[in-house]
Amino acid sequence: MLRIGIAASKMSKGSLFNYNLYVILIACLFSFFIFLICGFSILVIVLLVSLILHALKPEDFHAGWVHMFKICLTILAIVVGALNLVAILKNIQCTKNKI
Repeated sequence: MLRIGIAASKMSKGSLFNYNLYVILIACLFSFFIFLICGFSILVIVLLVSLILHALKPEDFHAGWVHMFKICLTILAIVVGALNLVAILKNIQCTKNKI
């Protein structure tokens, strides 16, 4: 999280508005990247478990996989969003002398 502030301060070159804009942009892009990677890995795991259990369980058992995937992505979005807010709040500055 501290690296976001370091990168933003090097890119902003002294402008407080640009610093805060870069902090928000970097944090949101990083959160989106993490969400895509984790979401894809959850999708692969759910599909693999579904294929493995396909021969063992009846057909009614497989209807809940999409619902479970939605729940996993919702929880992932909440966790990534909370981490994004913490990173932004930790790096946003109100005074110019800290840059």
